[in-house]
Amino acid sequence: MRRILAVMSMLLTLAACAGQDGAEAPLQDLGEFRLGHNIVVASKMQKVPISREATQEEWVASLTNAFAERIGRYEGSQLYHLGVSVEGYALAPPGVPLVATPKSALVILVTVWDDAAGKKLNETPEQLVIFEDFGEGAVVGSGIVNTREEQLQNLSVNAAARLERFLKEMHEEKGWFARRPDNPVTAPEDQATEDQPTEVTALPSLDQTPEVIAIPSE
Repeated sequence: MRRILAVMSMLLTLAACAGQDGAEAPLQDLGEFRLGHNIVVASKMQKVPISREATQEEWVASLTNAFAERIGRYEGSQLYHLGVSVEGYALAPPGVPLVATPKSALVILVTVWDDAAGKKLNETPEQLVIFEDFGEGAVVGSGIVNTREEQLQNLSVNAAARLERFLKEMHEEKGWFARRPDNPVTAPEDQATEDQPTEVTALPSLDQTPEVIAIPSE
């Protein structure tokens, strides 16, 4: 975790990354992907010392909503579950000299589960680093032009876009979400009643991280 915070501190002084597309962006090719459980935890998160504060509950709610809005758009015929852990964040403070140009950033770990197989697609969680796009290049820090709430929302939206890109890359490179041989061609509306997520009587608590979340299988 110290390494994550050190890297984030260094990255905050760099130019802002290019803005991510919003939730209205065109759908990508994710094969037969359809989102099942969307679980976000933040019990282990840390922040860069100069960062504004954001609670675990705020991050969980904001990211869960952003993932549901963006990743939940896909209507494939096979279910996959997301486990996301917030590891570190920085919400750039107001009033910092412009020469510092602090940027807001977020670090998350992502684990993807195959519902039918009842196992992880990636045994090692994927680390994603996300920046806020505030439209001012490297001249003005996001803490000066955006409120704390706007920073958190922007990072959540960009995290959903970055996660979508990661899923697309894995589909292209490793064949994730390809149609299974035993999966007949079925319309998404028919799958709604035939292929529901495995029933879960209790969702994991916020003390659990994605790598230990157990998604029951049939």
